[in-house]
Parts: sequence; C-alpha cells; structure tokens
Amino acid sequence: MAFIHLDIRCLYTLLLCTAFGSTLSSNAEIKVNPPQDFEIVDPGYLGYLYLQWQPPLSLDNFKECTVEYELKYRNIGSASWKTIITKNLHYKDGFDLNKGVEAKIHTLLLGQCTNGSEVQSSWSEATYWISPQGNLETKIQDMDCVYYNWQHLLCSWKPGMCVHSDTNYNLFYWYEGLDHVLQCADYIKANGKNIGCMFPYLESSDCKDFYICVNGSSESQVIRPSYFIFQLQNIVKPLPPDYLSLTVKNSEEINLKWSIPKGPIPAKCFIYEIEFTEDDTAWVTTTVENEIYITRTSNESHELCFLVRSKVNIYCSDDGIWSEWSDEQCWKGDTWKETLIFFMIPLAFVSLLVLLITCLILYKQKNLLKTIFHTKKEASSNQVIQC
Repeated sequence: MAFIHLDIRCLYTLLLCTAFGSTLSSNAEIKVNPPQDFEIVDPGYLGYLYLQWQPPLSLDNFKECTVEYELKYRNIGSASWKTIITKNLHYKDGFDLNKGVEAKIHTLLLGQCTNGSEVQSSWSEATYWISPQGNLETKIQDMDCVYYNWQHLLCSWKPGMCVHSDTNYNLFYWYEGLDHVLQCADYIKANGKNIGCMFPYLESSDCKDFYICVNGSSESQVIRPSYFIFQLQNIVKPLPPDYLSLTVKNSEEINLKWSIPKGPIPAKCFIYEIEFTEDDTAWVTTTVENEIYITRTSNESHELCFLVRSKVNIYCSDDGIWSEWSDEQCWKGDTWKETLIFFMIPLAFVSLLVLLITCLILYKQKNLLKTIFHTKKEASSNQVIQC
C-alpha cells in the first residue's frame, strides 16, 4: 500500500511539472521586437522635440494582443526619467537644450496571445544634443523674466563675462499655437546693446511651455546660445493691493481689509501676506481672503499699522512672484487728545489775539473819553471867567 501511495504522489507531481513546464515553454516562445526607427527630431521650436518610431517587425502574429509602447526620456544628467505608455507612434515634449536628451522605448504585449501575461521587447535608444559652440562664459547671465500682472512679459539679462565690445544678443521665442519662432520686436537697450525684451500681448500663451533662446553675434568670437523654458502663470507678479482700511472693532479685535489688485487675475487666484505692527511688535501672516481679523496683544496700544502684498496662489500656478508692498495704513490710539490739542492751540492763539485787540481798543476809547471830558471842562471854565 505504501508503494501505491508513493506512485500516486509521484504521478501527480509529474503531471503538475509537465503542465507548468509546458506553460513556461509556451510563454518563453513568445517574443516581440522593439520599435523600429526610433529617433528624436528637432523641428526648430527651441526645445520642443518630437520622439517618433515605427511599429516592430512581425506584429502579424499578435493580432489578438494589445500593442503598447513604454517610452522613457530625460535630459542627460537628470535624476529621474519621465515615463509614458502609449499606443501612438510619436510623442512631443519640451527639453532643456542647454543639455543633451536621451530616450529609450520598448514594445509591450498583453492579451490572449500571451496567456494574459505581459511580454516586453528589448529597448531601443536614441539621443539628441546641440553641439556646443563658443565658450561657456559667452552665454548671457542672470536671465530674469517677469509676467507683470498677467498682462505684460518682460525679460532682461546681463552680457556674458568674456565677450568683446562688439557682442550683441538677440532673443527668439515660441509657444504652442505659433506657426514659427518669433524674434523680439521691442528690445530694451543700454549703450546701444540689447539687454532685455518687452513682449507684445501673448494670445493664448497661459498654461503652456514658453520657449526662449538668447543667442549672440560678434565678429571676433563665437557666442554660445542660452535656452529657457517658462510657464507664464508661474512668473506672474501682480499689482500690490490698495485701499487699505484698519478698524478697531472693540478693545481687542482689529479688522484689516484691502481691495483686490486690479487687472485680469481672478480673485480666487490670490494669496496675501500681511505685515502687522503693534507699537514695537511686528509679525507676518498669510490669507487667501482680502480681509482678516487680528486680536490686539494689548489694550494699551498707541499705534497699529499694516501693509500687504499679493501673489498668485497654488490653485492657479505652481509658483509666483510677490508684488511690491502696499502703502502702509495706521491707526493711532487717543486720537481725540491729539485732535483736541490740534484745535486748542490755534484757538487759544486766536482768543489771545482777540483779547489783546479788544484791550487795545478799550484802552484807546478810554483815553479818547478822558480827552473829551477835559476839553468840555476847560470850555466851561472859560465861560464863567468871561462873565
């Protein structure tokens, strides 16, 4: 009996191994080729590149399967890859052309033809870079772009460190929606050289990558170009709030209020920073409303002041630039005393002046009456003597 049980178990194990082995063998035989003709194409949009490929060979055997592509790409030197899974044969994205670009792609199979498991091809790889021209020190320095009040874009820069006096720079830009790259039409100049650009109204440019290239020209040296990518809503600098008011509600509570900055920025897009000063104590707080209530630290406060600035908040951008500070608004305690003193001093002066004038008039009138009295008396005496 023991031999019979042993044989049954051996037979069962043999059947399992045979079935599992046949499954492995079946899946092991399924192979798919990587995509063909994988390349990175530069259409001349200052960093907006096309990644494109062709289907792998021998796809006719996998008509019942879903064919997808896993694409990974990054700027050379970046810490992480961006990953996209797509059924298309192309993908577009923006890259920093100051650095090289690398990408890789492979084919994914999933479906009935693979018994429900995922089959991957080997990787196809591609790279792209712009051959560096000119010394690194000839690039512009301190590029600064600000989108003032979500209306007017202004960019400025400083010349490279090692450039000759005949060097001048030119700015080119592009964003999705433009047919071609445009050059700055309104340069900011210093000593006859371009040091910035004031852009015209940029229609439908928000929430898109905005590509800029600043290159240079010189008869005596090659100037290295600089590339930049912005999203305009992330470099907005609003106007400061105005029409500030400070109201002491009672012995403890203070109401601070200000108007929403003028311009096209929606009210919901603002965050405010308030700097509040009570006598010699100051602190800063933030709010998304254009009004805030603050508790006084002392009922003996003699002066309360605040000022406020604004920025586009995280609901409308990834980042922003703080506006300038508003004018300061203050409240001073015991103002009735100051008002009383303010009015009493001139009033006292006027009263004293009136009193002096009155006394002088009375004094003159008294002297005049005395003179008249003595004159009449002398006339009366002369009449008695004549009789």
